[in-house]
Amino acid sequence: MSLDALTARAASCQACDLYRAATQVVFGEGPTPAALMLMGEQPGDREDLEGAPFVGPAGGVLDRALEAAGQPREQVYVTNVVKHFKWTRAGKVRLHKKPNVAEIRACRPWWEAELAIVQPRILCCLGATAAQAVFGRQFRVTRDGGKVLGIRDGVRGVATIHPSAVLRADAADRDQAFEGLVRDLAVAVEAAAT
Repeated sequence: MSLDALTARAASCQACDLYRAATQVVFGEGPTPAALMLMGEQPGDREDLEGAPFVGPAGGVLDRALEAAGQPREQVYVTNVVKHFKWTRAGKVRLHKKPNVAEIRACRPWWEAELAIVQPRILCCLGATAAQAVFGRQFRVTRDGGKVLGIRDGVRGVATIHPSAVLRADAADRDQAFEGLVRDLAVAVEAAAT
């Protein structure tokens, strides 16, 4: 199956209730095949409105981190574990709400199908939700991040913080968080090249 066909099928997904409040499915994008695939948690507000992954503030951080790690974003496939935006309203603003286990499980067939189409050498999980979806609930990014681990079928994985963690960090810690993200992405980039 092609990525376009998979994306078209996903557009009508109702495997969980998230489709009710989301504007649209936000599927992955990038080259297929790609040596490096990045997978975050879920689309944010901007992603939900625009229909593309990592186009909001966290996407800006990701773009800068990829550049610092020596990896052009155009050569990377980018997606999320959950394909609909889960949110709660705070005044006029839609705020991110963490997806639950059932919602994460409902989207697993979609990202597994993406994995089969993209055929990356490395799957880099951005944040705990993505890392635990791939490596299991016992996985901790703070303990296990930045290490190349086997996943299956010759695909290896690396986990790091989500770019939004850089945005949420205190001003005094923001540079260090960004440097850690770049360091882990550089590990993924190097592993994808071998």
